[in-house]
Amino acid sequence: MGMQGVLAERRDRLTGIVNGVDYRVWNPATDPHLVENYDVDSVTGGKSLCKAALQRRYGLSEDATVPMVGMIARLVDQKGLDLLARSADQLLQSGDPPPQLVVLGEGSPVYHRMLLELRARYPNQVGVTLSFDEPLAHQIEAGADIYLMPSQFEPAGLNQLYSLKYGTIPIVRTTGGLADTIVDYTPETVEAGTATGFHFLAYDPRVFLATVRRALDMYRDEPDRWMQLVRTAMRQDWSWDRSAEEYEKVYAKVTEREQ
Repeated sequence: MGMQGVLAERRDRLTGIVNGVDYRVWNPATDPHLVENYDVDSVTGGKSLCKAALQRRYGLSEDATVPMVGMIARLVDQKGLDLLARSADQLLQSGDPPPQLVVLGEGSPVYHRMLLELRARYPNQVGVTLSFDEPLAHQIEAGADIYLMPSQFEPAGLNQLYSLKYGTIPIVRTTGGLADTIVDYTPETVEAGTATGFHFLAYDPRVFLATVRRALDMYRDEPDRWMQLVRTAMRQDWSWDRSAEEYEKVYAKVTEREQ
């Protein structure tokens, strides 16, 4: 938008601080919207009950072995809905058992129609709510196994941070705050115990689909490794305490400079 040159010239004066999460509101251990509360030690049982409740709500097959994919977003181009639109049929036919998909949001009529048509084609696999529903957003974060955030751009992002806390593994595009907050699953990050999700870079439905399939395969075929990923994600701290410390560092730096 014409600011690149100015920002690059002033880079020594710029600091990026990621959003914080209020864990009094977004915490599966205390969340009043869930049928069962859970933490990192009780995630296996608690998350299964939340998933079953979400499947019942949408009339989907109630099966703990079926991977459930969730997405909560404004239904606009920025959020990568075109990637989902162009790969949804292949996604929903991937693997055995094939995944379920639950989407909550409102926005462009084009994407409303796309999602309703998708639900009509896959009534036992797809749940759609075209509105804003705060309690349901919490229930999707708790009930889903995988969270989609394939944004074209995302300065900070919050839902990927909520997903970490709820043990719902994010699949994100490598951009902005998504790249800053989610550690891609690689042999190196697994060995280091730092992986928290899956990245893809090219804004291409084939790359997006391949990344989702990689996560689905791991969920089905490597349950122990999947639970390691879940627990690592849940132990991350993206609270406002962390963000506040970064603000304090900036204020201290500015004060020192002025003095």
